[in-house]
Amino acid sequence: MAKKRPQTKGKSHVSSGEIPVVGAREPCPCGSGRRYKACHGRAAAHAVTELVQRPFEGLAGEGDWIALRELVPAATVRLTLKESLPDGVPSVTLATVLPMAWPALRRDDGSVLIGLQNDTSSGDLSRDLADTLQRALTAEPGTPVQAHRAPADGPRLQDLLDPSAAFEPVVHTGFEFWVPDSENASPEVAASLERANAAAIPTVKLSGVDSAYWCETPDKNHLRWVMPHPEEQLLDALARLHAAGTSSLGEGTRLVGSFRAHGLTVPVWDLPTGMSAEDVEKPAAEFAERLAAALDSGAPLTVEERKARGGLTNRQVTLS
Repeated sequence: MAKKRPQTKGKSHVSSGEIPVVGAREPCPCGSGRRYKACHGRAAAHAVTELVQRPFEGLAGEGDWIALRELVPAATVRLTLKESLPDGVPSVTLATVLPMAWPALRRDDGSVLIGLQNDTSSGDLSRDLADTLQRALTAEPGTPVQAHRAPADGPRLQDLLDPSAAFEPVVHTGFEFWVPDSENASPEVAASLERANAAAIPTVKLSGVDSAYWCETPDKNHLRWVMPHPEEQLLDALARLHAAGTSSLGEGTRLVGSFRAHGLTVPVWDLPTGMSAEDVEKPAAEFAERLAAALDSGAPLTVEERKARGGLTNRQVTLS
C-alpha cells in the first residue's frame, strides 16, 4: 500500500495488495478509469476503518492473547505455525512489547520476535499481526521490522497459526528477554530496556484458572480475569453472586467492576496489599465454581440482582 504510483501508460494489472495510496480524486492506478476512492480506494478505506470486535476469536488461548495485549507488561509465548518454518528461522515468539516499540525483530540467529502491544494501521489486529509475522520471517537477520499497512485481503493469524498448539504465556519480571546478552546491548536498546523495566508492574499468571492475572501496585493489588462467556450472561451471573454477597475472593477483597477488551469481558477485583498471587489461587478456583453455577441459572434476576447488575454495568469500561 505504500508503494509509489507506477509511471506506466495504458492499463496494467495490479493486485489489490499492491494498489498504492493515491489521492482520492485521482484515477485509480489499476487502470479502470474510475477515481481511486470509487475503485480500490473503497476497499482500502473500509479495511482501515472496520473494527473487528474479536480479533483473536478462534485462536487457542483467546483470553491470554487479550491479557498480553492489554494487561501484562512483560511476557512471551512460543508460536507454532501451520506450515514449517523457513530455513534459517529456528523459532517464532510472541512478546508483549519489543525495544523501541518495533513491530517485530529478526535476531542475529534468525529467530523471530513479534510485538503484540503496538498500534496497528487497520481495524483488524489479527490481520496486522499476521502481516508483520510474514514480513519478519523473510527479514534479514539482525534487523527490526518496521510498521506497515497490511493488505486488506492478507491472511490473519487464524490462517497462519496451528490451532491445535497450546498457547502458554511465560510472564517475566522484566524485559531482559529482548536481547540474549543484555549487558552488551547497544546504548539505544539498553536505555529502552531500563525505561521498560522501571515502568513494569509486577504481574503473575494464576495457574488454577484460565486467563487470570494478579498484579501489584503501590496502593493495592488486583486480579484481572479475562472470561470467555457472553457478556450479558456473564454480567447476570456476576450480579447474582454480588447480590448474594459471594462475588469477592475473600476478606478484604472486592469485585470493583469490569472492562471490555477485544470482545470479551474482564472482571477486576481489588485485593489487599499483602495478598499475593499464591494467596489468591484457591479463592479464584472457588469463585470459578460459584460462577459456573450462576451461569447455569435460568431464573429471572431479582430486584436486588438487577440493582447489582446496574452497578456493574455503570462501572464497565471499554478498552478496545
